[in-house]
Amino acid sequence: MSDYSNLSLWMDTLGTDLVPRPPLAGDTSVDVAIIGGGFTGLWTAYYLTEQDPSLSVMVIEREICGFGASGRNGGWAVGELAGSQEAYARRAGAESADLLVEYIRASVDEIGRVIKSEGIECGFAKGGVIRFARSPAQARRQRAEIKSARAHGVGEDVIRLLEPRQVREYARPTNLYGGIFYAPCAALDPARLVRGLAEVVERRGVQIVEGTAAVEVGPGSVTTPHGKVEAPTVIRATEAYTRDLPGERRALVPLYSLMVATEPLDDQVLAEVGLDTRPTFADDRYAVIYGQRTADNRIAFGGRALPYLYGSRIDPKVERHRPSHDLIRQVLVEIFPALEGVAITHEWGGVLAAPRNWLPSVRFDSGTGWGTAGGYIGEGVATSNLAGRTLADLITGTESDLAELAWVGIASRRWEPEPLRWLGIRGTRALMSRADSFEFRTDRFSRLGEWAYRLLRR
Repeated sequence: MSDYSNLSLWMDTLGTDLVPRPPLAGDTSVDVAIIGGGFTGLWTAYYLTEQDPSLSVMVIEREICGFGASGRNGGWAVGELAGSQEAYARRAGAESADLLVEYIRASVDEIGRVIKSEGIECGFAKGGVIRFARSPAQARRQRAEIKSARAHGVGEDVIRLLEPRQVREYARPTNLYGGIFYAPCAALDPARLVRGLAEVVERRGVQIVEGTAAVEVGPGSVTTPHGKVEAPTVIRATEAYTRDLPGERRALVPLYSLMVATEPLDDQVLAEVGLDTRPTFADDRYAVIYGQRTADNRIAFGGRALPYLYGSRIDPKVERHRPSHDLIRQVLVEIFPALEGVAITHEWGGVLAAPRNWLPSVRFDSGTGWGTAGGYIGEGVATSNLAGRTLADLITGTESDLAELAWVGIASRRWEPEPLRWLGIRGTRALMSRADSFEFRTDRFSRLGEWAYRLLRR
């Protein structure tokens, strides 16, 4: 049996044995079969029990609940979409796109409500996001972002520009030119949330089978090595691992993100770092970074340093990639020099999913009973909650705003075949890394970085 505690800091510090639930015990039938025991699958199951407790629901998980990104991510429940609001507006209209964004923001409080009502202890702290501007170019991008937010009617209660002195009230990074505070975000322990959610839905009558791989999936049935599940409704909630399903290799690209976590910090180091109210933090370089101060006073910090693997490969061996983890630690110390010499107790990694159109989506065909949600591009902790609520409404035929949101029904074209996929992803990421180096070195804005950033999302 695998030692699932090695998957991440979060899984290692759960304080419980990660023994898989029994696998499927032969052929069976249910009303709703959900493939994937991560946030999307479990939130869908949770809200189905709210909408229609009479439904029989089964969650089918290849490993254990929380094995994928749900148990390894940075613990940001951030109320924003990775896809651009303008792209949703072009497809569904500005009003629908605006409503989608409002619901995404509100999902942070909805998660907080469920956590409280269900008694899930996961260190939930709604401290917002602080994004540092650590170069003049980053400060320029932030000013443009605030201008765009105001044009969409978004006020300072949601997002506001900060002067360097205001940033230092929250945190004390180096090379500070300003920052942005974005309110709809909470730091949390994702493994405690996903594992707690699994226990909640089980108590509500949802059956969870683990160690059960879906080898053939389609409308009406899921075939596994342990038997076949017949269901009039089948939901695929497999995110980056969708590439393992027959015919789905190019549906979503798995992109690696790696993390480190420090030992619990003493009062002196904490005083130099800040983050007392536990805002999540990043800066505005093109190569994504993200961090949080955990409930036990560690710094958990990550980035997308590891390149895309040829053929959309997922390889557990590269989840501990020495050059990438060294780079992540180097960047962390550059931001907070007080962490120089502090012990790193955990290093890990995992994959997130990116659709070719760079737009997270929810799809459900009432005629066939087939549905799916995902493509969160690393921002799935809060987004998956809204996806689960949306799928529950679509499955039960509930008339609601959720069923009409701009991301419902959006389908992406498939990614290019290799080697075009490898060349395109590797190439644009290399250009963005060069752009970051240029901006930090020269204090000038990189048009190359902006071009590469937009190219990846075409």
